[in-house]
Amino acid sequence: MGRLFGTDGVRGVANRDLTAELALGLSVAAAHVLADAGAFEGHRPVAVVGRDPRASGEFLEAAVVAGLASAGVDVLRVGVLPTPAVAYLTGALGADLGVMLSASHNPMPDNGIKFLARGGHKLADEIEDAIEAHYDRYGGAGDADWDRPTGAGVGRVTDYGEGFDQYVAHLVAVLPNRLDGLKVVIDGAHGAAARVSPEAFTRAGAEVITIGADPDGLNINDGYGSTHLGRLQAAVVECGADLGVAHDGDADRCLAVDAEGTEIDGDQILAVLAVAMRDAGTLRENTVVATVMSNLGFKLALEREGIRLIQTSVGDRYVLEQMKSGGYALGGEQSGHVILLDHATTGDGALTGLMLAARLAATKQPLSELAAVMTRLPQVLINVPDVDKSRVSSSAELAAAVGEAERELGATGRVLLRSSGTEPLVRVMVEAADTDQAHAVAGRLADVVKRVLGN
Repeated sequence: MGRLFGTDGVRGVANRDLTAELALGLSVAAAHVLADAGAFEGHRPVAVVGRDPRASGEFLEAAVVAGLASAGVDVLRVGVLPTPAVAYLTGALGADLGVMLSASHNPMPDNGIKFLARGGHKLADEIEDAIEAHYDRYGGAGDADWDRPTGAGVGRVTDYGEGFDQYVAHLVAVLPNRLDGLKVVIDGAHGAAARVSPEAFTRAGAEVITIGADPDGLNINDGYGSTHLGRLQAAVVECGADLGVAHDGDADRCLAVDAEGTEIDGDQILAVLAVAMRDAGTLRENTVVATVMSNLGFKLALEREGIRLIQTSVGDRYVLEQMKSGGYALGGEQSGHVILLDHATTGDGALTGLMLAARLAATKQPLSELAAVMTRLPQVLINVPDVDKSRVSSSAELAAAVGEAERELGATGRVLLRSSGTEPLVRVMVEAADTDQAHAVAGRLADVVKRVLGN
């Protein structure tokens, strides 16, 4: 069996790759591994379980709850809530673990299981490995030779409807100022934030118009949300709104749209929040953490503002690891996955949108002016398939071609060659002050990659 856990839990097509049997078995395995690690010692364990609105989440939630309860874990079932809400409630309620059923921005037929440790933090890699090993060893829950609890020892299942209000109240409470006077359009992607985000913005004082806020189990991410901004852009202009906010299916991301309908990506949101937090004295160590895929314009903007940038490998897990190890307060990715570590243990799309709106309300400046703190340089990405990606870092000829391209681009350009983590291809990314130059350099480098590394 290949590794089940990816960078963000276990994902696949629901009822084909991610079956009820797998969900149940992994839940039992998680309970056993955490118990063996001493996480439940001295008390009766409790888990918080939530999901996004996908139809498959209904049977997968039932399987997860059954697995946990059969292993003696009490379950608080919070229903449809964003991933960051489940993380927050896991911490706030003192639960021993959290489980979120979602495939984020993936299409509706997909689903996923993410386990969270006490406090609402991502499980350590070694714990995930142990869960998978336990599952592989016993073939799921059915064949495991374990002492099943009976009678009063089985887990009890409780619907915890208060979670919605607790999470919304938390979001509003951490805002530095109210949003009175702002008109905001929110695209909930027909996903987990369809109720939460509009409610939080409304309680904070904004006038709210919603789109993508009618989930039916089948329409999540379908033409709406952070991967489909067209409808939000049109709605913001039509309504004369100050700001548009788009979430993905599980609402751990946020992209924005200004009053003219122009997209504001994760780099720009990070830049605006970095300046706001620096001015407020909350940008610890005067540092922001982002990945190597961040636009060069973001790096140059932070340099001009006197803010330090630390860059990590691609993936929010690496951003979070760096933030925790260095004690930093702000980090994220161009995709809109923004981590505000003082208030959340993971990327939180609703919180990000609220903080961005709070900056608009406090400064009385339009988003277009605030986002102008950085100039997004043209960025060209070419995927070169069917090559030996293992030789990217060892090819002298490729290194020479990259060096030549970097000299041509100078200080206002950048080259990044990166092996795909999941596919047999190499990604060639070039940034330059001029679009034509970026395309030309990227095309030349892609040709070299194909020639040198081609199979």
